[in-house]
Amino acid sequence: MDGLAAAVPVGVLCAAARDPQPWPQPLLMAVPAGAAWLVVGVVRNRYRRGEPAGTGAVLPVLCDWLTMLGVLAVACVAARIEVALADCVVALVPCLAVAVVRRTLVHRCLMAARRRARALRRVLVVGEAGAVDLVLARLTRRTDHEYVVIGSCLVGEEPGGAALPVPGRLACDGDAPEGAARDGETVLRCAAALDADLVLVVPGRRLTAGRVRRVAWALHDHGLDLAVLPGLVDVAEHRVRLAEAAGLTVLHIAPAARRGLPVLWKGVTDRLGALLLLVLLSPVFVMVAAAIRLSTGGPVFYWQIRVGRELMPFRMWKFRTMVVTADRMRAALESVNEQDGAMFKIRRDPRVTRVGRVLRRFSLDELPQLFNVLAGHMSLVGPRPPLPEEVERYDGTELRRLSVKPGLTGLWQVSGRSELSWDETVALDLSYVDNWSYARDIGLLARTVRAVVDGRGAY
Repeated sequence: MDGLAAAVPVGVLCAAARDPQPWPQPLLMAVPAGAAWLVVGVVRNRYRRGEPAGTGAVLPVLCDWLTMLGVLAVACVAARIEVALADCVVALVPCLAVAVVRRTLVHRCLMAARRRARALRRVLVVGEAGAVDLVLARLTRRTDHEYVVIGSCLVGEEPGGAALPVPGRLACDGDAPEGAARDGETVLRCAAALDADLVLVVPGRRLTAGRVRRVAWALHDHGLDLAVLPGLVDVAEHRVRLAEAAGLTVLHIAPAARRGLPVLWKGVTDRLGALLLLVLLSPVFVMVAAAIRLSTGGPVFYWQIRVGRELMPFRMWKFRTMVVTADRMRAALESVNEQDGAMFKIRRDPRVTRVGRVLRRFSLDELPQLFNVLAGHMSLVGPRPPLPEEVERYDGTELRRLSVKPGLTGLWQVSGRSELSWDETVALDLSYVDNWSYARDIGLLARTVRAVVDGRGAY
C-alpha cells in the first residue's frame, strides 16, 4: 500500500504532463519513488511488529517523507533527470497521508485486539520472587502492551506472591561451574511447559550478568526470544541510547529537553496556536458567553489562582459553570469528595449550573485558558494546573509536576480525566514531565479532539 501510494501519483503526474518532453517515462519515475518510500520505511523500522504508535503517527512519517524527498533529489541529480520539484512534492503528498492513516488504523486495530486478549505474546518471567511480583503488578495494570505473563521461573526457593505457575526454579548458586548448564536447561523446560514465546529476564543479586548470558545462549540456540528488564521505569524510547564499553552493554538515558530549539519551538507553537484558536473560536466564545449570561445572570468568566512552573502563581480563567457562591460552598462538600489525594471532584456537584454541565461535558469551559497560554502562564500541552491548597499537600515526587508549564490539555485529560485516581494522575503527569518531546505534544493535541468528543471523565 505504501509503495503504491508513492508510485501511482508520480506515474500519473508524468503521464499527464502537458509538456512530456522534459519528463522521463512514467514507469522510470514511479518505480524509484515507490521503492524509495519503502526503503526509508524499512531502514527506519516502520514495519516491525508493534511499531505504530498512537501518539506518534504524524511526525515520524513526516521525517521519513522528507528523507525520501532528499533521496529522490540525489537520485535525480545523479541520473541527470530534470523534473519540476514543486510538482513532485505535490505528487508525493498522497503517500504521506496514506502512511499516517495506515499507522493510525494499525495502532487502533492492535489496541482493540489486545483488549480482546489477542495479538499478545506469552511471556515467561525469570528472576527472584520479589522482582517477578513487581513486574507482574506493573504489566497487569495496563492493556496497551503485548505481554501476557503465563508463568515464572524463580531463583531460589522463596515463594512468589503472584498466583502464577512455577514449573521450575534456578539454583541460588548458579554461577558455580556445575550450575552453568542447568540454568539454560531449566528455563527452556519451563518455556516449553508453558508454551511461552518470549522469556523476560529480571536481573538481580542472584541472577547475575553471567547467568543471564548463559540463559541467552540456550534460548537463542533453540529459537526463543529473550528480553531483559533493565530496571528503568517510565523512560520513553527516544531518551534511550545503547552503547558498548569493554564488553559491557550501557544504556544512556537522556534528560527531557528543558532548553534549546525544541523548547523554543514549543513556545512558538503555544503562542501561535493559542492566537489562531482564539480567532477561529471567537463565535463559540460569543455563544457560550450569551448562554451563561442569559441562563444565570451572573458573570461570564471565573478565575482562580493556580500554581504554575517553579511554584509561580497565576490567575487562570474559565467560563463560569457554577453558581456565584460556589467557592463558599466547597467546605460543606468536602465530606462527599469523590477523589483521593489532593484533588476535589464530585460527579454530581450541586454547584454546577445546567449550562455548566454542557460546557464541562465538551470542555468548553476551558477555552478562556487560551488567554493564559497567550500570556505565557500555561502551555497548550502539560500537566493539570493545581490549586495552591493542593500544592501544600504535595510531597517531593508530586512537586516534580511543576517543573514544566501546566497545560490546557495533557495525558491526564486524554486518559480519563476525573475517573482517574490521584496516583494515576500523578503518574501520567510525571511521565509527561520526564519524557516530554515535541512529537508527543502533537500527538496529545490530536488525541484531545477525540477525548473532548468522547467526554469520558468530564464532570
